[in-house]
Amino acid sequence: MIRVIGGGLAGCEAAWQAASQGVPVTLYEMRPVRPTAVHKTDRLAELVCSNSFRGDKLDNAVGLLKEEMRRLGSLVMRAAEASRVPAGAALAVDRERFAETITTALNDHPLITIVREEMTAIPESSDRAPVIVATGPLTSDALSSDIAQLVGSDHLYFYDAISPIVLAETIDRSKVFRASRWNRSIRPVRLKPDATDTGGVRLPVGEPRGRQADQPACGVDDGEGDYLNCPLTREEYDRFYDALVTAESATVHDFDKERFFEGCLPIEVMAHRGRDTLRFGPMKPVGLTDPRTGREPYAAVQLRQDNLAGDHFSLVGFQTQIKWGDQARVLRLIPGLEQAEFVRFGMVHRNTYVNGPTVLAETWQVRVRPTVFFAGQMSGVEGYVESAASGLIAGLNAAALVKGEAPATPPRTTAIGALAYYVSHADPAHYEPSNITFGIMAPLPRAPRSKMARKLALSERALADLQTWLHARASQSVSEVSRA
Repeated sequence: MIRVIGGGLAGCEAAWQAASQGVPVTLYEMRPVRPTAVHKTDRLAELVCSNSFRGDKLDNAVGLLKEEMRRLGSLVMRAAEASRVPAGAALAVDRERFAETITTALNDHPLITIVREEMTAIPESSDRAPVIVATGPLTSDALSSDIAQLVGSDHLYFYDAISPIVLAETIDRSKVFRASRWNRSIRPVRLKPDATDTGGVRLPVGEPRGRQADQPACGVDDGEGDYLNCPLTREEYDRFYDALVTAESATVHDFDKERFFEGCLPIEVMAHRGRDTLRFGPMKPVGLTDPRTGREPYAAVQLRQDNLAGDHFSLVGFQTQIKWGDQARVLRLIPGLEQAEFVRFGMVHRNTYVNGPTVLAETWQVRVRPTVFFAGQMSGVEGYVESAASGLIAGLNAAALVKGEAPATPPRTTAIGALAYYVSHADPAHYEPSNITFGIMAPLPRAPRSKMARKLALSERALADLQTWLHARASQSVSEVSRA
C-alpha cells in the first residue's frame, strides 16, 4: 500500500497514477479537519492562486509538459479539459468544476481511500509501503518540523501571493474591450504527412501541407478574444502607479527574511523596481489594440474568466499583499473597475519547499530515505502543471517499488524528465523553485536557427523520446511478469 500525504494537485495525481498501476493508495488530506488560511472548500485539488495552467501550445515548454502528461494518463489534465474556460492560447479552468472532477474521480476509484486527518509526521515506510509527501506550500508547522529533521538545514521557504477576483457584473464594459494578445488562440494545425500513432509525432509545421487534425494540446477558439482588457492612458497609469507604491502592505511573518519567487512577484514589489516595470510585466500593452482608438494603449490590465458561468474574472498577474482596504482603493483606479466588487482580495502566504539537489533523486525519491518521495511545490517546482507532473512520476515510481520494479524517469530530452533533472541536479547553493522552460531541457545537437523552429524541434524530439520510454517501460514490465 502507498500512503500519499496531501490532497493538492501533486498528491491527487500521485494517488491516481499509483492506483492505476493496481496498487492500493491511502490519501491523507487535513482539510476540513484543519483548514488553511487560503483554502475555501474541503475539495481535493482546490486552486487558490490562479485558475490558469498557462500556455497550451507545443511552441512553449509548459504546453509540451501538458501534452506529455496527457500521454501519461494524467488525471489533472483530464479534469482541466473537462472544466476548461476561454483563455486564448492558455488552459484555464473553472475552479469549482475542476476540484469537483478530481474529488469525484478519486472518491470513486476502488483502490483509493481518502482519510481526512492531519499527518504531523512522515510515517514509517518500506519498499512495500512507500510514502509520498505532497503537502504543498501550506505544509503544517508540525509536519514541516518533521520534514526539516529528515532533510536537515536545507529546508527552505519563500512567500507567494495570489490575485484578486472581481464580480463580472460590476465591470464597466464601456471602458474595456475583449481581445487576446496578438489575437493568439488555440487553432487547428496541420500534421506531417507521415504522422502516425507509433512513428510520427503530431506537431505544427511551417508550411500548410498534410492533413488537418486536432492539435495534441487542443482547446476551444470561438474566433474572439478571451480576455477583458482595461486600457490605461499615461496619466491613468501614473495615477495608478503612485497609489500602488504608497499603499500599505499586509504584515508578513519573518518579514526581514522575506523572499518571493521571481515568477510570482506581488505587483507592488515589481512596481518598486521602477516606474515602467509593470508596463513590461503584467500591464504590458503589446499585442493589444484598443478598437476605440485603433492604437496600442499606454498600459493594460487583463481580466481572465475564472469560472464557466463567466460571472467571476481574475486580474492576470496581479498577485498582491496589499491590505484589503488599500487594494479596493488602488484597483478601482483601473479604468472599468471604478465600481468593482471583489469576490476575493489578493493575499500573501508562505510556501514551504526543500533544496531539491541536496535532498532528491531524479525519481523524486529522498536520497537518504528512498522509500519516501517528495512531490509538488514541496519538492521545489513552481506552478500547477509542474507540481502535478512531479506527482505523476512519484506515483508511478512508488507503485514500481511496491511491485518490485525499478523506479525510472523519462529522459532529460522530455519536459517532464528535464524538470526531474533540474530538481535533482541544480546548484544547491543557489537553488530556486523553477517552472518548466526549454532552457532546462537537453539541447538539440543541431538546433534550427529560427527560435520557433527550435522550440517545435525540441517538442518533436521530446514526444518521440517519451513514446520510446513508454514502450521500453511496458516491455520491461512484461518481462518481469514473465520471469515471476
